[in-house]
Amino acid sequence: MATYTKLDQIDLPAVSERYGLQDPQLEPLNGGAANSSFRVSGPSGDFTLTILDNHDLVSAQNLATYTQAVYRLGVPTTEVVPSLDGALITTLDDGRPVILKKWIQGEVREPLPIPLLPEAGRILAQLHALAPESEGLGGLPVGTRRLSAEQLDVIPQFADREFAAWLAACLKRVRSAEADSERTRKVAHGDLFADNVIVRDDGALSVLDWETVSLDDPLLDLGMAAVGLAAEDDVLVPERLNALVTGYQALAPLSEADAAALPLEIEHAACIIAFHRYYRHSIRFPDPSKSAYHLKMIKFVESVGAAAQSGSS
Repeated sequence: MATYTKLDQIDLPAVSERYGLQDPQLEPLNGGAANSSFRVSGPSGDFTLTILDNHDLVSAQNLATYTQAVYRLGVPTTEVVPSLDGALITTLDDGRPVILKKWIQGEVREPLPIPLLPEAGRILAQLHALAPESEGLGGLPVGTRRLSAEQLDVIPQFADREFAAWLAACLKRVRSAEADSERTRKVAHGDLFADNVIVRDDGALSVLDWETVSLDDPLLDLGMAAVGLAAEDDVLVPERLNALVTGYQALAPLSEADAAALPLEIEHAACIIAFHRYYRHSIRFPDPSKSAYHLKMIKFVESVGAAAQSGSS
C-alpha cells in the first residue's frame, strides 16, 4: 500500500517555526487517497497541513502554485499559506513536501444535496472561464485525467477479461465519436466528486484537491463531474444531472452540439474512473474489499442514455 505520514512522524515545533504558528495542536483527518492531512488549530488560527507523500518537490510546488492561482482568480477553494520566507511548500526532515492551507469550516456531504448541485455546476463553469495564461497557471499540463497510451496498453492484460473487453469497447466507441470534434481546452478540475467539495457553514461550496488540474476538454470535465455528483446507487439520476448542468449553463451555455455530446463525455469519464478503480484496487494495491468497485461503472454507463436524455431536456 501507499506510505502515509503518521502523526508521530511530524516535527510539529519545526513546522510551527517555519510558518510562525503559535502553540498548535495537530489532529489527523480522515480521507485522502494520495496524501496525509492534519488539522492544525491554535491561537494563530485553523489550517490544514498536508504531507504530499506521493509527490516530489517539483510536483508539490506545481500543486501549491496551481491551488494558489485558482484561489486568487476567485474560484472558491482553500488558500495556500506561505512559510515565513514566502515558500508555498516546505519539507519534513526526511524530504517529504509539506503544504499548509487555510482551514475551511464545513463538511463533505455525500451525495451532495440536489439544491447545491447548480452551484457546483457554476463553480465548474467559472473554472473553465479562467484564462490559461493567468499567473500561476502557465505551466498547466494537458489532459492529465485522460488515460495515457501506457495505461491503454495495460487493459488487455487485466485478469478480469470480461471487464477488459467492456472497457476497451467503451473507449473505442468514445474515441470514434470524439474523432470529429475539437473543443478548445480549458482549465479543468478533473475530479469534481463529492469528497472534493466542502459545504461551508454558510451553505456555499468550496472545491478542494487540485491534483488532476490540467488543460482539457471542458465537456469531459463536466462529464467527470456528472460521474462524481449526479449519481446515486451507481446510476445517473436525471434530476441530479439536470441540476448540475443547469448551474453550469448559467455561466457557460452549451451549444446544441455540445449538449448532444455530453452523454458520450459522461461515458468517457466513467471509463476513466473504471480503469483507475480496477488498476488501483486489483493491481497496484490489491484490496479484496474494493475489488469489485470498477464494476459499478458498467452499471453507471448503462444508465447514462436515459438519464442524460431526461436531464438535458
